[in-house]
Amino acid sequence: MLLGSASAFAQSTQDLAKGEIDSTPQSTVWLGVGYYVLMFLAVCLFIGIIGKVLQVYDLTRRIQGKKEGLNWNRIMGTCFALFLILGIYGAYWSFSEQGSRILPDAASVHGERLDSMFWTTTIITGIVFFATQILLFGFTYVYQASNKRKAYFYPHNNTVEKAWTIAPAIVLTVLVVLGFFTWRSITNVPKSEQEAAINIDVTAHQFAWDVRYAGEDNKLGTKNFKLIKGTNDLGVDFRDKHAYDDLRVTEMVIPVGKAIRLNLGSKDVLHSFYMPHFRVQMNCVPGLPTSFQFTPTLTTAQMQEKLDDPKFEYLFYCAKICGASHYNMKFPVRVVSQDEYQKWVGEQKKYLTDQMKEELKVADAHAAEDNIVALNN
Repeated sequence: MLLGSASAFAQSTQDLAKGEIDSTPQSTVWLGVGYYVLMFLAVCLFIGIIGKVLQVYDLTRRIQGKKEGLNWNRIMGTCFALFLILGIYGAYWSFSEQGSRILPDAASVHGERLDSMFWTTTIITGIVFFATQILLFGFTYVYQASNKRKAYFYPHNNTVEKAWTIAPAIVLTVLVVLGFFTWRSITNVPKSEQEAAINIDVTAHQFAWDVRYAGEDNKLGTKNFKLIKGTNDLGVDFRDKHAYDDLRVTEMVIPVGKAIRLNLGSKDVLHSFYMPHFRVQMNCVPGLPTSFQFTPTLTTAQMQEKLDDPKFEYLFYCAKICGASHYNMKFPVRVVSQDEYQKWVGEQKKYLTDQMKEELKVADAHAAEDNIVALNN
């Protein structure tokens, strides 16, 4: 009931924000999770009652001296067979209905490899799942207890033990090794490839993103949280000459087929940078820089044509619940041709503004005065 009430309250709050609340009194508590919990408990109670009724019936026959009571072995075997059939149908329904809700088509080079590993793992585990469940419940039905035969005690077999230990170990080792090298290809990138990639700094904070591009030198200026003040809200250290030509942008525009290096950080709490179409997700940790490198393969226009959706746009989100307005943390991404990218970059403004220059001059003057006073003392 509490879960249902909470769900109904959350829905009512959203409707109120949209101005869609109906003045007609109505109960919405039964539309929440609590309703399904109560339904599940009711079904369990019903099954329990049926079981007790059958037990009473069986006991009554035995009291009357009738040897032919209920054959519980057959009943339980039949129940296991029904459970197997319902379970297989449930698994099929889950794949057919929820399967369409998986991640969208990959739009990056490494994303295609990740998808290939995902489907390979799914197929292998799916085959094992169905085979083991059919054997488990099928054997329970076929070899149900009977007075006409005696079970054979088979405690140990080294060959079987080796088979079901070595085979999964080999399969899992192959999958893990493939995943390891894929992960290294996007996180432990050689220095030469890092320098050739487009460097983008992404800073998360409650509840927005700040994106900074490297300038013509393709090198980002360093940051220091102690320098966060005034208009320099990212704490960029302008003692680093590479910071002079850095660009601050309101959307992420990247060229197709070009390596992109993301340098991630956070100003306050833990966030998670997430780009589903590009198979990119990495935590933004306060005080601990993280990085990720990928190459987009489809422009925004190509993806719009592929999905037949002219309004489609790439986005990146925060995948870590970071506070009350966590849902607001999304940022537009546009993948374009190299020429379009060069034109867009030329139109962007530098992070170091005239106002910031004035603030730095004042700060330097105050620092010089403080040094003089310290020397005199």
